[in-house]
Amino acid sequence: MAISQGLRYAWDRMKNIYKSGFVTLIGRPNVGKSTLMNQIIGQKIAITSDKPQTTRNRIQTVYTCEDGQIIFVDTPGIHKAKNKLGEYMVTVAERTLNEVDVILWLVEPSTFIGAGERHIAEQLTRVKTPIILVINKIDTVKKEEILTFIGAYKDICNFAEIVPVSALNGENKENLMKAIFNYLPEGPQFYDEDTITDQPERQIVAELIREKALRLLDEEIPHGIAVSIESMKERKKGNIVDIDATIVCERDSHKGIVIGKQGAMLKKIGTLARQEIENLLDMRVNLQLWVKVKKDWRDSDFLLKNYGYSKREIE
Repeated sequence: MAISQGLRYAWDRMKNIYKSGFVTLIGRPNVGKSTLMNQIIGQKIAITSDKPQTTRNRIQTVYTCEDGQIIFVDTPGIHKAKNKLGEYMVTVAERTLNEVDVILWLVEPSTFIGAGERHIAEQLTRVKTPIILVINKIDTVKKEEILTFIGAYKDICNFAEIVPVSALNGENKENLMKAIFNYLPEGPQFYDEDTITDQPERQIVAELIREKALRLLDEEIPHGIAVSIESMKERKKGNIVDIDATIVCERDSHKGIVIGKQGAMLKKIGTLARQEIENLLDMRVNLQLWVKVKKDWRDSDFLLKNYGYSKREIE
């Protein structure tokens, strides 16, 4: 099958066939979906951390080359919901499966197929979209072990292709891109070649701040925080943008931890976030962070909507 798909890719290039379509990345939380998308695009758009449920919204990024254009939709990890935010995240992920041209299912290199993977496989039996299994993190295992991981997964679902990769260092990325283009339809260029995301800058900035909090704070707190950009204005002179942002947490005790002793933690979050925001915007940033408590905001439809997680997109 790999040879025939390679011939198809070469034939399409010879005929100058331009392909375009939508590709979703699915998988259990923390398998590397956002890391892979950032690796392919070549720029950081989706936040990453070692905490589960890092990605909360569908994030569209655009990859354009001479062969065509791929619009990647990064979804929250599929998991069992514990609150309304969790329900929203799962609904977004599952609905996406029927709206795209190709599904990339990311898994870790293992011969053990747990309940989480079996839940996803069950969801996939109800879709007709081509599914490419992506065995990620091959940089963490021996090369001779990869075939055993492929053997463990190959019969769990009707896969169009199985491609092992390392999202972290880009190993085997080119073969993955060829596999994706093999299953995309002929189509137009949806976005101009300079576009890499349809996310508003404010949303990316908020997510970068949340990423730093995710990485620096204790296990229990990150799931209960959101970031709201109160204002974002570029100064008329000086190539500086002023940003006021609020980190929202659920408990008074969490607020103290986010701020830290004499404001040390909040300052650290702000410093790390500012550096990445400056790289994103290519200008100096004056970032002011505040912390507020909104108890049980993850179970409030009003507050979910206020922090950018409205169900309006998926209804």
